[in-house]
Amino acid sequence: METAAASSDKGFGLTVLFSIVAVLGVAAMFAAGVSGDQFVAAIGFAAAIIAASLAVSATHLFG
Repeated sequence: METAAASSDKGFGLTVLFSIVAVLGVAAMFAAGVSGDQFVAAIGFAAAIIAASLAVSATHLFG
């Protein structure tokens, strides 16, 4: 019976990539908050939430 788990660098790389995209979405939300543009804030929020969800999913799928 095998008890060791194999991990992949793909999971770590995708997690870092999607985390960077999430941070960029947060930066877009901040910039939109300063300028008052709600549409840009909504796009930044959607990008941040989707990227954060994909970062967690990549960790579970490939990690």
